[in-house]
Amino acid sequence: MSVTTCTERLTRDNTALLLIDHQVGLYSGIVDIPLAELKHNVVALTTAARVLGLPIVATTTATDSMWGPMIPELAAALPADLAVPDRTTVNAWDDPRVADAVRATGRRKLLIAGISTEVCLAFAALSTNAEGFEAYAVIDAAGTFSQTKREAGLLRMQQAGVTPIDYATAIVEILADNADPLAGEVYAALDMPFAVLVDQIAQAMTKS
Repeated sequence: MSVTTCTERLTRDNTALLLIDHQVGLYSGIVDIPLAELKHNVVALTTAARVLGLPIVATTTATDSMWGPMIPELAAALPADLAVPDRTTVNAWDDPRVADAVRATGRRKLLIAGISTEVCLAFAALSTNAEGFEAYAVIDAAGTFSQTKREAGLLRMQQAGVTPIDYATAIVEILADNADPLAGEVYAALDMPFAVLVDQIAQAMTKS
């Protein structure tokens, strides 16, 4: 397996978002992050990615037989016309529809968020890195069923050269400049509580 260093910056031209198995049945067992926070972060990541024009690939697995539909909050945040292949494969990368959709973006850097961290996220991250992509594991837009699973999954990914990142840092790195005309919309999409407070303070100071 090749190991990447991910030293080149994330940009609007080199990055795509891959969302794996954010489904109601899987969310029901998440214990390493509060569910409300996880849903917030996944939706914020997706919404901000759309503002920045990033290609998005999303997939589910066994919706009818095991894990149920995509969480409605994420489904509502995705483009209405986005095809979301439902797989039987455990590793999303083993489904040609998913792999081909990612390759078709033409982007080599992948922000990946999945449920669970050590399986859905890790397996795809390891596979894409092996193919020459640079995988970034969005750790606060992922979750799993125990702290042990979380730690083991993160360690395995890091040892293979996957870069851990949080949803807001990934997006602001891509934004790059707070003078960008999209900055306000991006920060609104990120919906970070401290950023909202800072904006309120700034507005109050401007009025005074």
